[in-house]
Amino acid sequence: MYYGGSSFVLIVVLFILLIIVLTSFAY
Repeated sequence: MYYGGSSFVLIVVLFILLIIVLTSFAY
């Protein structure tokens, strides 16, 4: 049941970092 939980968190963290990088490039 708990399989893939850490992977989901890792994907969310990478997605947030991608958004931060894109916003920094936008400004």
